[in-house]
Order: sequence, then C-alpha cells, then structure tokens
Amino acid sequence: MDVIERLDDLAAIVEEAKAMPLSASCLVNRAEVLGLIDEIREMLPTALSHADLVLRDRQSVLEGGRAEANAIIDSAHEEQRRLVSQHEVYLEAIREADAVRAALVNELEAMRFETDDYIDGRLAAFEVTLHKTLTTVERGRERLREDAESAAQPYEDEQGAFLS
Repeated sequence: MDVIERLDDLAAIVEEAKAMPLSASCLVNRAEVLGLIDEIREMLPTALSHADLVLRDRQSVLEGGRAEANAIIDSAHEEQRRLVSQHEVYLEAIREADAVRAALVNELEAMRFETDDYIDGRLAAFEVTLHKTLTTVERGRERLREDAESAAQPYEDEQGAFLS
C-alpha cells in the first residue's frame, strides 16, 4: 500500500468514529490511529525518496528532451542551409543554361544569315552565267535563222539570172 491509501484509511476511521454529543469531537481507537500514523511515517521516507527520484528523472528527461529538440532544430537549420545552397546551385545552373542557349541561338542566327548570304551570292553568280548562256544561245539561234533565210533565197548568177 502507498501513503495515499493509508491517509484515506485514517480519514475513514475519523469519519466513521462516534461523535460526542454537543461537540465537534469524536471517539477513535487510539491504537488503530497510531498504528496507521506509524505506517505512514515508515512509508514517507520511501515515498519521498521515490518522489525525489521521479523529480530528478523528470528533470533529466526534460533536459534530454530539450537537448534532443535543440539537436533536431540544429539539424533542420543545417538541412535548410543545404537545401537553399542546392537551390542556389540549381538557379545558377538554369541561368548558365539560359545564357548558353541564348549564345547558341545568336550563333545559329548568324550562321543562318551567312549561309543565306553565301547561297544568294552563288545563285547570283549562277544567274549571271545563265544570262550569258541565254544571250549566247539567242545569238546562235539568230545566226541560224539568218543563215537559214539566206540559204532560202535563190542565188543570182553573174548575169543576174536566179539559180534555184
């Protein structure tokens, strides 16, 4: 039994005791009450030392909990710094990738412009060559027509007679 139960027993004895008429006093069995008080006295040092142990244990549990909570908070702060750092690295990589992409797009546009310019130049040279070739073909055809017309006219002999 513990101290609380013994105190409850003592209170029950006093409550159940016969009341003295016209008084707040009552009759209790002295030996029974003194026996309970002795039991309580014997239990008190044990109960108090047990309570002290519980209080010390409570204090060490609280200190351990605080230390663990602080360690968790420190770990969380470190993880936060690591994640922020990784995020910054990620953002920097995105910025660099965008810069490389923009440089490549500019270089591609310049190459496309140079290629178009080169092709236009080659086509212009081909156009000039074709134009010269067409002019030469037209002259050749013109000569052929002229030759064909002169061949179709009858020849006159030296006396002015036409030969067929």
